[in-house]
Amino acid sequence: MSSVCIGVFGLQNWFAGDFAPVIELAALAERAGIDEISITDHVVMGEATHKYPYGKFPTAPDFAWFEPLTFLAAVAGATRHIRLGTAVVIAPLRPAPLLAKQVATLDALSHGRVDLGVGVGWQEEEYAACAVPFEARYRMLDEQMRACRLLWSEAPATFHGEFWSFERIWCKPFPVQQRIPVLHGVKLSPKSLERIAAHGDGWIPMEQEPARIAAGAAALRAAFRARGRSPDEVRIRAVPKFRFRADGSADLDAALAEIPRLREAGATMIELHAYMYCRGPQDFESFCGRLAACKR
Repeated sequence: MSSVCIGVFGLQNWFAGDFAPVIELAALAERAGIDEISITDHVVMGEATHKYPYGKFPTAPDFAWFEPLTFLAAVAGATRHIRLGTAVVIAPLRPAPLLAKQVATLDALSHGRVDLGVGVGWQEEEYAACAVPFEARYRMLDEQMRACRLLWSEAPATFHGEFWSFERIWCKPFPVQQRIPVLHGVKLSPKSLERIAAHGDGWIPMEQEPARIAAGAAALRAAFRARGRSPDEVRIRAVPKFRFRADGSADLDAALAEIPRLREAGATMIELHAYMYCRGPQDFESFCGRLAACKR
C-alpha cells in the first residue's frame, strides 16, 4: 500500500489570493485520511519563464509563491498527524545552517512529521537575486546535505567545505525524527544517483510515465545496494500523468486509475495536485476522499 499526498500549489486562487484558508484545507485532508501535504518553492521569480526546461511554465512571473517551511509550520499547528512535505525546496538558496535550523524546528514543532524534498531549481535570475552562484548549485546541494545531516545529529559540530565551514557550533533543537527523510527532485543522472544514495532517501521524479519511473527506481535501488544500504529504503513520490477530457478539464478518474501502475513501478507515495482536479474548495473534501480510498 502506498501513501497519498496532496499538493497545494496554486490554491490561493480559490480565495482571491489568500493562502491562509489552505491551512484549514490541510486539516480537512488529514481528517479524510490523506497522508501528506506538499508545497512548491520559489524564493523570487524573474521574467524569463520561457527558459523553464520542462515545457510551458505554469504561471506568470508575478505569481505569489508562499515560503514552504513557513507555511508548513502553520499547517503543523492546525493538524496532528499529516506529514509535511516540500516538492521541492530550492535548497542552495538557503545557507546550510539556516536550512538545518528551519527543518529541525519544523520537525520538533510537528513532533516528527517532516519529509524534505530538495532540488536546485532552474532559473538563473533567482540565484542572482539571492547572491548564490548558479553554476555551483549542484556542488552546493551536495555539501549542504552533508552539513545538514551533521547539524541534525551532532553538537558541537565541525565541518569544513567549499561553501560552508564551522568549528564546534551548536544547532539546536535536533529533529525529532532520527533521520529526516530527504527526497531529491532531480533527473537521475549517475551523479544524482550517487547523491541520493549517499545522503538522501528517495526521489521525486519529473517523469510521469510508469516505465520511466520503474527504470529510475531500479537504478536507485542498485545505487543504494552499492552504498551498503537496503534497496527497501528507497522512497519515490510520483504524480500520475495528467489526462484531460474533451472539455479540457483534468480527468481524475484517469489519474486514480494510473495509481496501481505507479505502485508497480516503485512509487511509495502518490501525489495529486488539487488545483488540477477541483473547481474550487467545494470539491476538495470529495477529492480527498477519493484519493484516500486508493490506499485500500
